[in-house]
Amino acid sequence: MRLRKYIFILLMLMELTGCSGDRGEQNQKLQYRNVSLDTFIGMMDAKDFTLINTHIPYEGEIPGTDLLIPFNKIDRHTDRLPDDTAAPIVVYCKAGPMGDVAADRLIDLGYSNVIHFKAGMNGWEKAGKPLRYRSP
Repeated sequence: MRLRKYIFILLMLMELTGCSGDRGEQNQKLQYRNVSLDTFIGMMDAKDFTLINTHIPYEGEIPGTDLLIPFNKIDRHTDRLPDDTAAPIVVYCKAGPMGDVAADRLIDLGYSNVIHFKAGMNGWEKAGKPLRYRSP
């Protein structure tokens, strides 16, 4: 009898603290993934994703960039994003932080295949790769 009481209390505590398996899985937020410079360079060789520069102010871009959308205005430009929320999207900025914000926002908007090139333009240039500059 005493063992049943302890098991019951343990199960109740698990339920109250959110430790039950089903509840935890339902509440997990999708995550974006970060890719290294080498991985990103390989991805660019066979580009099959939308590439978004999220850095402000404009300081150039990686060749092959499809969209320039400020990191803090992603949700105002959903009309420019892929209609398919499972389509791969890669975001970057100059050094990482703005890309993190943009990637998080894309996940919040329902995109499930979001990738962040965290090294950004700085890493690209350090690898000897040129940036491209659009005329104003």
